[in-house]
Formats: sequence, C-alpha cells, structure tokens
Amino acid sequence: MKKKCSLSFLTVLCLFISGCGSAAIDDYATNKGYESAAEQTANAVSDTDDTIAKSEEPGSTPKEESPDQKGIPKEELKIGVLHLTDPSEGNGYTYMHDLGIQGMQQNLGLADDQIVRQIHVTDTDDQAIEDALRSCIDEGCNVIFSTSWGYMDKTAELAEEYPDIYFAHATGYKSNGRNFTNYFGRIYQARYISGIVAGLNTSADKIGYVAAMDSSNAEVTGGIDAFALGIYAVNPDARVYVKVTNSWFDPEGERAAAEALLDLGCDIIAQHCDTPNPMEAAQQRGAYGIGYNSDMSKAAPNACLTSVIWNWSTYYTQAVESIMEGTYDGGNYYGGMAENMVGLTALSPLCTEETAAKVEEETNRILSGSFNVFDGVMETNTGETVGEEGKTLDDAAITGGINWYFKTVTVVE
Repeated sequence: MKKKCSLSFLTVLCLFISGCGSAAIDDYATNKGYESAAEQTANAVSDTDDTIAKSEEPGSTPKEESPDQKGIPKEELKIGVLHLTDPSEGNGYTYMHDLGIQGMQQNLGLADDQIVRQIHVTDTDDQAIEDALRSCIDEGCNVIFSTSWGYMDKTAELAEEYPDIYFAHATGYKSNGRNFTNYFGRIYQARYISGIVAGLNTSADKIGYVAAMDSSNAEVTGGIDAFALGIYAVNPDARVYVKVTNSWFDPEGERAAAEALLDLGCDIIAQHCDTPNPMEAAQQRGAYGIGYNSDMSKAAPNACLTSVIWNWSTYYTQAVESIMEGTYDGGNYYGGMAENMVGLTALSPLCTEETAAKVEEETNRILSGSFNVFDGVMETNTGETVGEEGKTLDDAAITGGINWYFKTVTVVE
C-alpha cells in the first residue's frame, strides 16, 4: 500500500514557481488545474519580469539590426499564432501555448482583435504552414509566433521575405539574429524531477515512456534521459521502456503506445506527446502516470502523480514587451525553472510519503545552481560514455546533441 504524500509539498510548489504571484501559487497548490487560464498565467508572469533569462544558442547567426528599434505602439500591435491543434481541447501542448498567449495579452492590455490564431496547422504540410503564415501577414500581423517543430523552415523563409515583421519559432534551432528567433526552455530540469517521482512510486521497477520522436530528435531524447537520470538517482534498479509514435500529435497512436507499455508490465507511464490519452490508458489499467504540457490530473485523477508543465507566458510577455519598447535585440530565449518557464504541478496524494521531501531536496539543488541534470560522466545504453567528470553538458549539446539514451533506457519496437 502506498502512503499519501504530506502537505509539505506546498513548500515545493513555491520553489517550483519561483518568483510568481501568490494567486498562481494558490491555484497550483490546491491543484485546480488551469480552469481560469488567462488569469492564472498573467499572475504567474507578473512578478517574473526581473528574472527572465535570454540566451543565444551557440552557433546561431550573430545579431544584426532588428526591424524597428523604435518599437511598436501597443495599439498598432497585431500578433499571429500558429497552433498544431485547437487550444479549446483543454489539454496538452497547444493548450499551454495558448494560455501563454492569453497571459501575455492580459499582462500587456491587448484587445482580442489584436490576436490572430491559426489552428489545426499540420506541421508536416509545408503548404498549409505557408498558407497559415501568409494569412497572418494578410491580416496585418507584425509579430508571428509559430509553435511547433515542423513550422521552423517555412517561418525562416518568410522572415527573409518580410524583414519588417518579427517571427519567433518554438522548439527549433534556427534564427537570423534580426527578425527571426527561436524560444524554448530547460524542460529537462522538470523532467529530471518527475523522474524522482516515478522512481519512488514504481513497484514493478518498469516505467513506460510514450515518445513523439526517436533518438534523432534531441529535444525528445534529452527529456527521456533527464527523466531516466532522475529515476536512477533514487531507484537504480528501475528501467525505462520507450515507445515511439513518430508524430507530435497522434491521439490513437499515443494511446496504443501506452497500452503496449502497460502490456510489458510498466506500472507508470510518462509521455512526451500532446494528448492525455496515455494517462487515461494508465488509469484504466490501474497504473500511474506522469503527464506533460498541461495538468493531466484533470483527465486521469486516479493515475496522474504529477505533470511536467510549461509557462509560455513568461516568454511571450517579455518578447512582445521588448518589441513594444524598442528593446528587442534579436536574441534567442532559453529559460528554466528559475525563470518560471518550466515546472511541475502539485504532487498527487497517491505518491509515497517520501516523495515530497526528495522532490524538494532536488529542486533546491537545481535552483541553487549546485546541480545540473547532465553533470559528469553518463553511460549510454550502448555502453559508451558521454560527458566529463567535473563538467556539465552545455546548452548546445543538450538542445542539439543528445541523440543517445541513458543506460537504463530500452526502446520497444
């Protein structure tokens, strides 16, 4: 029988949401989810303006003069957003990006007609991507955010064609240092902490992971490895089994992958995919889950131990504000837990008693800078080693060079 975790986890939540307003902390601590989306993200961002970190990925194009150093008056702003799915679905990747857009809109006092959304833009269809981008341009957008990996190349092309429009792309690596930048975050920090949760709550020592892409994609693979490292830190006997869907959004494929992992005997299912279907599959089979993107306890309250989440409004607010004020510098963005860009939702009462204390301990180490997830020498599942003693992998290696799996990871065909 698993013991319930103590209320001391409220302390941990304050650490995870470092710098955010009390209203946001209260919403997280009572595990309400994101029912009042725009209000919550606005509260979360309002107190983080002084702690936002911007950094350029190594190898990006040197900064040049941006489109309009004088800034754009608030009333002249029009912001376009490309979404992979429909945010009204209420869960997942697109939903959280749209909460970020709503939070930015409230923070900066923009009207509804200043936001143009293009939804259901398939990121494997170049023509659909270009059509969506041009539709935003035709509607007068002078700032455009494209939120999915597959939008990157077309966004880069149109940025060259329209040098007076600001373009920014999430999760990618291309930029021109002028009017086309990329933005992402240290999600691997929260992944590591979620691995602590999984490692302390498995009975079978077999943990499943539904992955959108294979090891050729460093974003997905880095998250898997961070998760596995967190598990290994507290439970070296546990193993991680990965099932790849080869799609960023495949509701049926995601459920089928989770079911295949449950059939192998996995008693916890984690995920890097859009829908809550893996969490629902876990709940139906009496297993636990670790959600991603949004608070997936809403979909699977009897399974979801916690969810790894994004607070995109941290980025959207500072990006648009810098354009308004004329301080935009063409730099890329890469924030982490300290900037309130990534974190976890409240631990479920389903967790073992020791989970909250260990999560708090490891969170403190990350926030203090005394520990980095990819520190030292790490052994891969092919017997090779990565990293050096006394050193940590840099951002370039983490974002573009993790094409290997940690030694406890097995890919299921």
